[in-house]
Amino acid sequence: MKVFRITVAAMAIAAFAILAQTQTRPTTPGGAAAPQTRPAAAAPGNIAVIDSSAFADEKNGIARVMVAMKQIEVKFQPVRNELRTMRDRLATMRADLQKKQGIQDAKTTAQQSDEADKLDLQIKRKAEDAQASYQREIAQLDPLQKEIADALTAYAQAKGIGLLIDLNRVPVIYAANNLDITKDFITEYNRTHPAAAPATPTRP
Repeated sequence: MKVFRITVAAMAIAAFAILAQTQTRPTTPGGAAAPQTRPAAAAPGNIAVIDSSAFADEKNGIARVMVAMKQIEVKFQPVRNELRTMRDRLATMRADLQKKQGIQDAKTTAQQSDEADKLDLQIKRKAEDAQASYQREIAQLDPLQKEIADALTAYAQAKGIGLLIDLNRVPVIYAANNLDITKDFITEYNRTHPAAAPATPTRP
């Protein structure tokens, strides 16, 4: 199976958790107020990066994504085979027409050319229909994409991440290896969301 690099806008999210700190003013015995000090500046939120394209990696990606994509591939394999056969037939017709063009009558050549053009049009229409159908199938993955997005948000919040940048969507010149949470998140998601379990759509 091919390694699918889906650009999934719903999966590639930037999780921004607001980290608030509260500060109380200590008092001295007897109720006298302690000398006031300047409030400490809020510590900047932790920054991390993730590469959402790795979610669809065949070997190390999110298992549910790969299962879903494989199901779609199996469904569309027959039409792919049919299109391949039609294209091979068209190529044979064109090559045969080119060879016989100078040794057969013009009427036969025109008829064969017309047949080839009709087949070419059939291929284009079938390919367009298949592409539209494929896009509809991909759209059916929205609940899974939202589930992953929600899990990523929860992961970022649990880890105290204040800013999460998706390397698949935002150009980053440099990021230290210890900032990359891709592998850890995928491992955690696969553990808590086994591929065998159906994805449950989360209603807004």
